[in-house]
Amino acid sequence: MHSFDVYTAVLELEMQDEKEQKQPQTATISTDIAFTAEAGLTQTHKERIQASWYRCEQFGLDHGSRPDFATLPKGTLSDLIDQHRSLLETTENEVLPYYENILSNSACMIVLADRQGHVLNTWGQPRFGSAAQHGLVGGNQWSEMGAGTNAIGTALITGEAIQVGRDEHFLRANRFMVGSASPIYNTKNDLVGVLDISSDAYLPQDHTFGMVKLMSLSVENRLIFSAFQQEHFILSFNTNVVSLDSHWSGILVLDENGTIVSANRRAEVVLARDLALLNINQVFDIEMREIKHHPYSLPMKLIAMGRYQFYVKVIPPVQQIMRVPDFRQRADYVAPPQSEAIVMNKENSSPEKVKDTEKPSSIAIPDNVIPMAELQHGDERVERLVRQAHKIMEKDIPILIHGETGAGKEIFVRSLHYHSSRAKEMLVAVNCAAIPAELVESELFGYEKGAFTGAQNRGSIGLIRRAHRGTLFLDEIGEMPMAVQSRLLRVLQERVVTPLGSTEAFPVDIKLISATNRTLKDEVKEGRFRQDLYYRISGLNIELPALRERTDKAELIRYLHERLRKEEPALLYRQICLSYWSDILGGEHASTCSCTESWHGHGG
Repeated sequence: MHSFDVYTAVLELEMQDEKEQKQPQTATISTDIAFTAEAGLTQTHKERIQASWYRCEQFGLDHGSRPDFATLPKGTLSDLIDQHRSLLETTENEVLPYYENILSNSACMIVLADRQGHVLNTWGQPRFGSAAQHGLVGGNQWSEMGAGTNAIGTALITGEAIQVGRDEHFLRANRFMVGSASPIYNTKNDLVGVLDISSDAYLPQDHTFGMVKLMSLSVENRLIFSAFQQEHFILSFNTNVVSLDSHWSGILVLDENGTIVSANRRAEVVLARDLALLNINQVFDIEMREIKHHPYSLPMKLIAMGRYQFYVKVIPPVQQIMRVPDFRQRADYVAPPQSEAIVMNKENSSPEKVKDTEKPSSIAIPDNVIPMAELQHGDERVERLVRQAHKIMEKDIPILIHGETGAGKEIFVRSLHYHSSRAKEMLVAVNCAAIPAELVESELFGYEKGAFTGAQNRGSIGLIRRAHRGTLFLDEIGEMPMAVQSRLLRVLQERVVTPLGSTEAFPVDIKLISATNRTLKDEVKEGRFRQDLYYRISGLNIELPALRERTDKAELIRYLHERLRKEEPALLYRQICLSYWSDILGGEHASTCSCTESWHGHGG
């Protein structure tokens, strides 16, 4: 996109905003490429500023207060930057170059902040003084509570783009500049940050406001491409054929069946309806099979919602996956009864019927894995959590297990894994407390050969990549060092692993199960565990009760007695038995339990 095209788009944004202010009740789809006003906005600009000033007064600020930026320590800022690496790189490398020619001729500063208002990075040279004077530096927090009414903080609270003029800042200390900010939403429609252009009011401010809205939309579009382009079809649509590659086009993401799995804000505003999980044929007059076979370089002219005409461009997946059609998925397919299944007898080549009960299981459960039905023996609480966890194993939702040492967390996880669709792949169990702190990072993420002193010549794939398409079990995750927590968070966000000493990222598909005997919420409050990582790993929280708390103790002990009698040597059997009774009765009574007599009977 040339700078002239960007300038034209910004002008059209301004014209559309002005048109919508004059005709607030008009509900039509514009035939130009302007950014339509967000649906449901009822407050005027003046009302938003007044509401922000009221909040500032409630925070205890007055006009003469000095801004409190709550500057982050360098280490915390580094972790924050690493956590938002994808957002930063997308903004700097894929969005800002389009606007470089315009911005290079303007004395303004572009600011990227996270969803709490912490400045992550800045670009440009402000004409309004040094960093110490304007406060737009990495690690400073521009929230309304600390800095009063300002573009970044007010955009975060309202979730809407806003421009704050000089005298509209609540604090007099900030009235040297004009700020224009627009929030950034990710593919899940979660607010992840805000983009701001600040100047000393010598720029045409309407132009700046239109530009920052366009830039934030550009960042969101690139995040969509990064997340989906590998395996999904992406449709861009616009009212003008020459604007199909522009950042202000509508974007729809389709799976191979034509289901809309994601869309940008522009698409939802233009089409004026919730697009989630609709089929493409419910939006445009076309079927998915036609999209798959249409020449990708040739735009189509389609009708949307039965009345609006758009030009549409199809962008195929980067990774073309060959799939053999399975006609059994058709509605008219009738499967033969299993009892009539025929196999050939290898000895006499004669057909032989096989009974259902004789069919071998597709996945063999190892002998040392307790069947799921035998994890509980009458305890309703355990039965319920087993049932919940078994269902969640087939969904992309992490599991966090709380429980005392010895509650059987690893036994529980092994059973879950081998009774799931991931059973054919590896279960990789990692005890975060048992690995030396300086080796945790290399063990989990792997490393290239020569990445550090003592590294193997051939490098290491790492435990996370070993669990690809299987299950990764992080036991005692509360013991994980903070630096490793940051890298793990990025893996969970982006689903890729970059080994130490490498620039190559490897995609991973893992089912994450974590376990801890700590109260992670308390660890978060004490600053020993990242809050954002906690929310990432705690999709389903399970409290695994200790043996002494279970209502099926008697049946469980009988079950263990019988199982261990067959599997364990006598000495190990006695130690295990005593440890369970110690949990129930206390160590001083353990030697008198009836199981001790059983041990004597086994030659102890």
